[in-house]
Amino acid sequence: MSYGWNDVQRIAEELAESKPDVDPISVNFVDLQRWIMELPDFDNTSGRCGEKVLEAVQSLWIEEAD
Repeated sequence: MSYGWNDVQRIAEELAESKPDVDPISVNFVDLQRWIMELPDFDNTSGRCGEKVLEAVQSLWIEEAD
C-alpha cells in the first residue's frame, strides 16, 4: 500500500527502520527529502513536500529513534 507526503508518521517510522544508524537530528533537508523519495511504496505525487512537512517528519523520526 503506497503512502505520500501527508503520511508523516509512516514516513518517520519507515526512515527509523531503514536508517537505524543515522542520527535524525543531523540530517539536512536535501538528504531527508531524497531518502523519503527512495522509500519502498512511497508515492511522490501524493501530497506536497515543503519545509513544514520535512520538519514534521524529522521531529517524528527523532521521537522514533529515542
